[in-house]
Amino acid sequence: MNTRRKFLKKSALLSATGGAIALNTKAFASSGFAKPADLPIVISTWNHGIPANEEAWKVLSKGGKAIDAVEAGVKVPEADLNVRSVGYGGFPDRDGRVTLDACIMDHRQQCGSVACIEHIMHPISVARLVMDDTPHVMLVGEGALEFALEKGFKKTNLLTPETLKAWQKMQPEFKEKRNIINNENHDTIGMVAMDKDGNLSGACTTSGAANKMHGRVGDSPIIGAGLFVDNEVGAATATGLGEEMIKQAGSAMVVELMRHGADPEEACKEVVNRIVKANNGKKDFQVGFIALRKDGLYGGYSLVSGFNYAVYDKKGNRMVDCPHS
Repeated sequence: MNTRRKFLKKSALLSATGGAIALNTKAFASSGFAKPADLPIVISTWNHGIPANEEAWKVLSKGGKAIDAVEAGVKVPEADLNVRSVGYGGFPDRDGRVTLDACIMDHRQQCGSVACIEHIMHPISVARLVMDDTPHVMLVGEGALEFALEKGFKKTNLLTPETLKAWQKMQPEFKEKRNIINNENHDTIGMVAMDKDGNLSGACTTSGAANKMHGRVGDSPIIGAGLFVDNEVGAATATGLGEEMIKQAGSAMVVELMRHGADPEEACKEVVNRIVKANNGKKDFQVGFIALRKDGLYGGYSLVSGFNYAVYDKKGNRMVDCPHS
């Protein structure tokens, strides 16, 4: 509580002077670490986080590692043809091609990523192999596909007839609006977890903005934008209009704010507010963050209403409505 009061006092003072949040490298230390009795825990974005959490919990509840849990968890919406913003059945770009982005990061800050990959059901598992089996962080496009095929992944037609029909029907709406606000549970899944040993990991995967230009890459596969993990502090992941998260290095900034005393909700709110300020107060899009701190505290914040996230701990699996500006 003392840490929180210090943070709020600094925030109020600096807001009055138009400055940024002050940094205190010792502020986080007093918040401590999550007790083993409170672990494990996993949080993930949107309603499709509930079944994703269920799968992650199978790993965590048996003493498994957070990195294995988050990979297993986000594979659920990747394979769900009814989730039209992630993986199989995801909306295509404006050329009618389904391109996928994903990244994963563990407690050692090892990470892997793929962007604009086609024909692969589980891009998160390709990203995991980029992390585990290459000296690189990110592979894109044809190179990512070639790597996946070399590793034994099979080509799959990801564009289902149902999704194609819905995409074609939405063309007039796409032409009218630059951004269709993702505030009704149809967006990226981001997941962060802490295992029984207190180690954090995260994963993020998406089919990206519907009707995007071919080759467009959002925040989801970009370490620091769509996902960031620092095992000394916490982890965060993002959802919504990816370009805005990239501009602010959103998820990394959330973690950094937690390092300097903010609780997860405060940190997420501060970055959302920075995005609003950068857009001259406009709110015709959606961005949201969720975060899990090393002491087990979690929270989130979004720009507009409609965003929620799933939490699974020893109390069970449940949805939380996210506060918004």
